[in-house]
Amino acid sequence: MDRAHENDVQIEPLLRTMHAAGASDLHLTAGAYPMMRRHGALQPMEEFGLLDGAMLQRVLYSVLNMRQRERFEAELELDFSYQVPDLARFRVNFYRQREQMGAAFRTIPFEIKPLEALGVPAVVANFAGLPRGLVLVTGPTGSGKSTTLASIIDLANRTRPDHIMTVEDPIEFLHTHKRAIINQREVGADTQSFANALKHVLRQDPDIILVGEMRDLETISVALTAAETGHLVFATLHTQDAAQTIDRIIDVFPPEQQGQVRTQLAGALQGVVSQTLCRRSDGPGRVVATEVMLATPAIRNLIREGKTHQIYSSMQAGSQQGMHTMDQHLAELTRSGRISYETGLEKCHNLEDYNKLTGRASASGAGAGLANANMGGADFQSKNRTV
Repeated sequence: MDRAHENDVQIEPLLRTMHAAGASDLHLTAGAYPMMRRHGALQPMEEFGLLDGAMLQRVLYSVLNMRQRERFEAELELDFSYQVPDLARFRVNFYRQREQMGAAFRTIPFEIKPLEALGVPAVVANFAGLPRGLVLVTGPTGSGKSTTLASIIDLANRTRPDHIMTVEDPIEFLHTHKRAIINQREVGADTQSFANALKHVLRQDPDIILVGEMRDLETISVALTAAETGHLVFATLHTQDAAQTIDRIIDVFPPEQQGQVRTQLAGALQGVVSQTLCRRSDGPGRVVATEVMLATPAIRNLIREGKTHQIYSSMQAGSQQGMHTMDQHLAELTRSGRISYETGLEKCHNLEDYNKLTGRASASGAGAGLANANMGGADFQSKNRTV
């Protein structure tokens, strides 16, 4: 029933076309053309025709093994990685929508680029040399978190005689043993869950631990314990800035535990890198904008005392230590002509600060109008924290 037919669209030509166009994502959904995301915008691949629901299911099932198919049919969701030889790897999600299948493919290059080629600040490389602690890389989906983390891990792999353990869902970038040895475990294939893998990871003599995503209380708790007990732990969250990241971690725990967790986090945290991708104005493609918070003694005290709302001000004044806010970096990219003012406006966290940093005296006029249109009027103020 689900065997692919001779005239069905094939996955590999779709992926090769997408890759040749420099697209980051491929979307397949019934009743629509295949769509690829280039420079942040979706474009139809009309040469492949509209996707029929029955055909799409046959085509998508053709890339699954029996275990993956059984898991998808049981859970109606499936994350896995897929490889086209001599092209790239892809992070894949299959899902159901309106009783039909849909899929999203994200390109994962074979090559792991060095941090300097990604455009992230030089201070980020220092995290790869830390002896212990917790480092968080955060941002929305598609912001390049996995790419940045892969580069940090690769730097540690090249420079440290250590044991690196990763837990990922799915495995994205493939690492080879260099100066370190590196073991990569995939949720659903090599372990049942992040929490289950982390329960046992400390018995595997790791020096560095990568947690693909801190999703729940148990995973966060074990990651904090690992960082406290002499391990260097890297993890990701879907948060947009440093203060929100700290609040998110604390809020996962019940109120009676939050004081203890603040103390744990204040001691274990080494830094937070938040990032987003912005459309370039000086050429094709996108450029990364970042926020970097380092756990200085002052920052640790703010975390311990529950004064996360003051972290933003400390970061603004922390340039000598290597810190900066997202708005400071967006303004720098705007002033240098790498992104437009409007693009920075879409991504900024504090409209007033961004306008001051870019030489705009106030948020009135066209800038505020665009901000309200993009962010939903009054809701813009709630999303752009003022401290």
